[in-house]
Amino acid sequence: MQAAESKPIATRGFATHDKNAKFAPFEFERRAVGPHDILIDIEYAGICHSDIHQARAEWEPMVPSTYPMVPGHEIVGRVSQVGSEVTKFSEGDIAGIGCFIDSCRECTPCEIGVEQYCVKGSAQTYNSTEMDRKTPTYGGYSKHYVIDEKYALKVQSRDDLSGVAPLLCAGITTYSPLRRWNVGPGKKVAVAGLGGLGHMGVKLAAAMGAEVTVLSTSPSKEKDATALGAHHFLITKDPDAMKAAAGSFDFLLDTISAVHDYNAYLNLLGLNGVMVVVGVPTEAIPLNAFSLIGGNKVLAGSLIGGIPETQEMLDFCAEHNVVSDVEIITPDRIEEAYDRTVKSDVRYRFVIDMKNA
Repeated sequence: MQAAESKPIATRGFATHDKNAKFAPFEFERRAVGPHDILIDIEYAGICHSDIHQARAEWEPMVPSTYPMVPGHEIVGRVSQVGSEVTKFSEGDIAGIGCFIDSCRECTPCEIGVEQYCVKGSAQTYNSTEMDRKTPTYGGYSKHYVIDEKYALKVQSRDDLSGVAPLLCAGITTYSPLRRWNVGPGKKVAVAGLGGLGHMGVKLAAAMGAEVTVLSTSPSKEKDATALGAHHFLITKDPDAMKAAAGSFDFLLDTISAVHDYNAYLNLLGLNGVMVVVGVPTEAIPLNAFSLIGGNKVLAGSLIGGIPETQEMLDFCAEHNVVSDVEIITPDRIEEAYDRTVKSDVRYRFVIDMKNA
């Protein structure tokens, strides 16, 4: 049905009120459903490591943390209302929300569909404001979200949506650089780190037809790497193995959020090799110019993806039956999930069941 487009939506989420990241129920309102908006009844919300960084104020001063904070930007749910001018969605459709929910719509990045690089700064799904720079945004650890249809994603219906939620961040974060650098058959790809991002990188690179090697400090993850689609496994703590692998790869996806040596990983690239950083260590990492000059190598970064590419990723994943490996929790276990994520004690993404919260 179409919304009356008048009353704000009363809802409930789970918020932290300071950097101690202790979560409790939080009552608040979403805006009224406007002509171009949809109301999503959230079913699942993934826990991203960036949620932890922001909830615990670990990215300050670069990214200030504003409280109360309801994190969550890996969101999937069912459309329960549509505005009078909505054309992309109907009531009952499955929809997703990623890391941002609006942008200026006028700058060059917005016009070409890379809204995450909006010149004026996109409106983040949480710990941010709407484009009016006044109204705070609250994320997916909640029961409902109201969003302009332009910034929502269409999700193909499936029996279990829990593994889809992390695609809205972990999926697009790894898909975008793989696509940009033409990963596919005949390419030798290394994925550094086998966590929430890394396991998606392995699945996607394998689905694209590349020969995939996982780089890890943990020998215990070799079996998982193989199950996820990797063809090879390399222990980065083994100097002989690292030496033998020098110059082996066309592309390296670095998903590691801990401090590590970029130069050692760049040494694994062959001529014209590309290393893309998507993990975000909390400290600056030194870089030796010779690590790039020696083989005409590229060190690049990548930030999620725009709405068109995120939709492309969701369609690709549906076609190839790619979802995230998840552990489903109830909201009362968010703090436990945060601690376990930091310890890499999850295979491979926590997802909060908001449908029954």
